[in-house]
Amino acid sequence: MAYAPFDLTGKVALVTGGNSGIGLGMAMAVAQAGADVAIWGTNAAKNAAAREQIAATGRKVLALQCDVGDEKAVDAAMAQTVATLGRVDGCFANAGVSGRGTKSFLEMTSEEWHRVLRVNLDGAFYTLRSAARHMVERGGDGVLAGTASLAAIEGAPRSEHYAATKGGMISMMRGLAVELARHRIRAHSILPGWIETDMTAAAVGNEKFAGNVLPRIPARRWGTGADFGGIAVYLMSAASSYHTGDTFLIDGGYSLF
Repeated sequence: MAYAPFDLTGKVALVTGGNSGIGLGMAMAVAQAGADVAIWGTNAAKNAAAREQIAATGRKVLALQCDVGDEKAVDAAMAQTVATLGRVDGCFANAGVSGRGTKSFLEMTSEEWHRVLRVNLDGAFYTLRSAARHMVERGGDGVLAGTASLAAIEGAPRSEHYAATKGGMISMMRGLAVELARHRIRAHSILPGWIETDMTAAAVGNEKFAGNVLPRIPARRWGTGADFGGIAVYLMSAASSYHTGDTFLIDGGYSLF
């Protein structure tokens, strides 16, 4: 018999950036555990492909084009998500962009700095605020999770803007964990290490980079989107009802070695 608290039947998950990589891994897992799912992404073709893949689990799926850096677009997408699926029990603020390999912090432009903050931090704020408002208005209960990064806790040269957004994510989630606990809303950060996704394809495909980094990962492989399915199910489940304010480092042991 399956462990009953992990059954997500009747619940609804929202995953931003849910059409590939870590987000799709989360969305697939919660759907397989019984939840209906909404995914938001900016690429219509990737949204459609992900929707078809998730729908194969037999759960309801809503795929919306949404630029999370646009405050009005986020509120509209949340309203449509709730109208279509009835509620949101778990919100995974996962959408993000990487730095573009700036040669030096000394040469980083304000435009590049704000490009990354607009999606990674402002977008997370708009998404989490909209989800939290919905959860409180319907009487409380739910979970908010933000995808941070190993870059938040280790030095990230030439990616200070990216690291700043991910460090900010951790601090924001800790604040939410305290403020929203009275509403039975839990909040956590998830910190991926080196994960093979569309965003990291150039890096992991670089022979020199892979030769330097891969031997430092005790698990001896890159992570995949599927490696984040378990934590998504746990955080949405009744099994984590007394667990809040945590930072989950999922990096194959990289930070330890």
